[in-house]
Amino acid sequence: MRTPLRVLAFVSALAAAFALAWGGGRLVGPLDTEPVAHEGAAHGDDASHDDEAASHADHSSAVAEATGLTARADGFTLALADRTPAAGRTRLDFQVLTSSGRPLLDYTREHEKDLHLIVVRRDLTGFQHVHPRLDRSTGTWSVDVRLTPGVWRVVADLVPEGWEGITLADDVSVAGDFTPAALPADDRVAQVETDAGTYTVTLEGDTAPGASTVLTTRIELDGEPVTDLEPYLGAHGHLVAMRAGDLGYLHVHPEEGPAGPGIDFATAFPEPATYRLFLDFQHRGQVHTAAFTVESGGAPADGSSDGSGDGSGHAEGGDHDH
Repeated sequence: MRTPLRVLAFVSALAAAFALAWGGGRLVGPLDTEPVAHEGAAHGDDASHDDEAASHADHSSAVAEATGLTARADGFTLALADRTPAAGRTRLDFQVLTSSGRPLLDYTREHEKDLHLIVVRRDLTGFQHVHPRLDRSTGTWSVDVRLTPGVWRVVADLVPEGWEGITLADDVSVAGDFTPAALPADDRVAQVETDAGTYTVTLEGDTAPGASTVLTTRIELDGEPVTDLEPYLGAHGHLVAMRAGDLGYLHVHPEEGPAGPGIDFATAFPEPATYRLFLDFQHRGQVHTAAFTVESGGAPADGSSDGSGDGSGHAEGGDHDH
């Protein structure tokens, strides 16, 4: 073949290859970000639509898991100012950092607060649910807590503006003599002694792992049902669940209902384990905390405990801000 013809053939082949590559790039490149209707739904295929909905339902019931196992999640980091605070009443300072290392300043308010902070010793004693204040000039959150010697878990529950909710957690160590407390046995009845009398709180509901459930707490004062609970953080009660061992944090959502004696909470226990549950409720202007130990292993909660236990039914902490 003559040289001009060879050059012409080469150029033609190159052009064809370029066109094919360009077309292929269009086919395998970034997909359109706009939602596309399911093919079956677009053609009125109800069966396909139902199958897809069932698939989503199965997935949602299978993703229940504990959070708060790390100080970093979704590009956000919990940065504690002092990891060795002193025992007694002390101030915790911290920042929530973005992926760029800057303090997060904008939050979506949930249950009337921009950030909920849980502080509990690693043997699941000394529970405190507090609400720090943000210094927007520095991006630093601050709150006073009471700490005893031992290792404490600091859990921040928050919703960055424009994001889903996240849970960040880290430890602080408090110097001093420390003897860990034994975790109380499974007990669905807790008693809280107050100046107003004795609150008896029972926990009912299925605690089998892996499925969504509704837990109901029922509150009595000196044997009489409490029907005038006061709103606390936008609900008649708040329940925090933590897994013994790694202190995994479960999201528990209060459901709307009357002001007692029962309060319903939607949650899920992700796996067989021992969990410690802390109920905050407000009555006659005071916030009280009742604590339960729950073994999630498939047996439904029947509330049959006689409450004798070994100390599980006492108020934990008491450091609430209003």
